[in-house]
Amino acid sequence: MKQGTTIPADKFRIIGINEQESEALARKRIGYWQDAWRRFKQNKIALAAAVILVILIFFIIFGPMMSGYDYEAMDQSAINQFPSAAHWFGTDSLGRDLFARVWQAGRISIIIGLVAALVSSLVGSLYGGIAAYFGGTVDDVMMRIVEILLSIPYLLIVILISVFTDSKSLGTMLVALTLTGWCGIARIVRGQMLQLKQQEFVLAANALGVSPMKIILRHMIPNTLSLIIVAITFDIPGYIFSEAFLSYVGLGIQSPQTSWGALASAAQEKFMFYPYQLFFPALMIALTMLSFTLMGDGLRDALDPKQRK
Repeated sequence: MKQGTTIPADKFRIIGINEQESEALARKRIGYWQDAWRRFKQNKIALAAAVILVILIFFIIFGPMMSGYDYEAMDQSAINQFPSAAHWFGTDSLGRDLFARVWQAGRISIIIGLVAALVSSLVGSLYGGIAAYFGGTVDDVMMRIVEILLSIPYLLIVILISVFTDSKSLGTMLVALTLTGWCGIARIVRGQMLQLKQQEFVLAANALGVSPMKIILRHMIPNTLSLIIVAITFDIPGYIFSEAFLSYVGLGIQSPQTSWGALASAAQEKFMFYPYQLFFPALMIALTMLSFTLMGDGLRDALDPKQRK
């Protein structure tokens, strides 16, 4: 048998144990949200989507003022002009500057997306929390109501509300979209809270006599906050697309207000001759929806405690 190579003793040295360094932390202690932000930054696609959203929101806020034109001002000498140095996005059939109108329309679309998602999340979280906490008959009745509401097409609801109120304003659109929009989040939150209901901190709060509403608001909903945030980021593009579709078919925002869907609807008849009038609002809808979706994917991974290292 071939004998192995002998290693000289002078190649070894005794390191010993440093009592002070034995208790040192391997890395700096960080909280849950700090760790979530660290992991979100590592997702380059989600971070790029967030940057695009910041740029879009900047132009939505300041864009109408940057062009130097009022979004309602008509110029008969500048009808259907292609993009140029004077009109960066061109003009429409009434001579109105499309750059100002696109970003003004973005305000309506973003407001609808954000407000509708926040209202739906608030109502859905509270509704799902109550159903999960009380359980039994209360849970059965409340969930059957949710299933009935989910079976009603939102397009039918929009039509009925528009007929009864004889209005197609921003408020009418928000009411129509949120009337059943909270049901999906209610089911998600209920499923998560059914697991939290059996946790020790909830049992301890019950034993101390804390009221059910305080337990739901202070203990159960905060522990599902990451799930709710992710649901909001996925709901926002859904509401923006719903508004754009309704405006496109003539059931959404009406003049003098405008939205990306309304601009696309007005441009479809002249698409063969003036395609830029449809291109810019359609591009903003696509960019906004794609950015929110990609950012939602990144937040879902960053806020998942199971992926924490």
